[in-house]
Amino acid sequence: MTTQERRATLPQGEVRYYEQGTGRPIVFVHGVLTNAKLWRKVAPAVAEAGFRCITPDWPLGSHELPMRAAADLSPVGQAEVIADFLDALDLHDVTLVANDTGGALTQIMLSRRPDRVARVVLTPSDSFDYFFPNLFKPLTALARVPGSMLPLSRLVRIRALWPLPFLFGWVVKHPLPREIAEAYLRPFQRSPGVRRDLRKLLRGVDSRLTLAAADKLRTFDRPVLLVWGSEEKLFPLKLAHRLAGVFPDARLVTVPDTYTFISEDQPEVLVQRILEFMAGFGTCDAPSKTVPTAQKPR
Repeated sequence: MTTQERRATLPQGEVRYYEQGTGRPIVFVHGVLTNAKLWRKVAPAVAEAGFRCITPDWPLGSHELPMRAAADLSPVGQAEVIADFLDALDLHDVTLVANDTGGALTQIMLSRRPDRVARVVLTPSDSFDYFFPNLFKPLTALARVPGSMLPLSRLVRIRALWPLPFLFGWVVKHPLPREIAEAYLRPFQRSPGVRRDLRKLLRGVDSRLTLAAADKLRTFDRPVLLVWGSEEKLFPLKLAHRLAGVFPDARLVTVPDTYTFISEDQPEVLVQRILEFMAGFGTCDAPSKTVPTAQKPR
């Protein structure tokens, strides 16, 4: 299936995205220091099943198109980027599939501008008081120091650091291919504009935002699927259970042998869960770990 590279012009700047397939739209939201390649093992199979899969490079540090210098790229501003992207493409009946920081931004967006969204799939993500997890909270303080992003970009060039927990060690159980890790880190290393964009986000990270979003999401009554790794290190399974208790129509399933990036460690399973969810019925039951709710197609 052909993948088309396109650009969307938003108030904040241009966002590059990739599109494949036709049918109901599914928009994928990655986290910090990843890009559309995070979904390279998932989107093609979902598109083949009859969906329009859209994978943007969100302005989260691995994008190659810096946003406008005046753009608000705080967490709330980034949530607006997601909503503005859906507006720019005039998408309706959208399913959002989000991961990591992208999950937090998705929650914030849903608490503000949910109108175009019909379903949500959250894989391990920042939420509640885990925005960021403790391991990454020093980044918010570092980002408040002028000029701090340049030495950080030089530090992540060191490949020996990639398997450590503060880079990729706790997001993937199985090592990332070198070319993928480089594709994630290269824009941050090379572009001052990309570093500026990421710094804007990092400076604004605050768990008060995700806690406030969670309160508002108690009225978000559209179907939500939570797909969590049973061995998750950064976002413990208790967070998924808390989220399942917030959304009125939520189901939680767990996946073994994976950390945060299920799309890297267990892409076939994630594809299966997404397709079952989109079909509106659950062969994905795991009674001891599932929050049972009525799953009605919408």
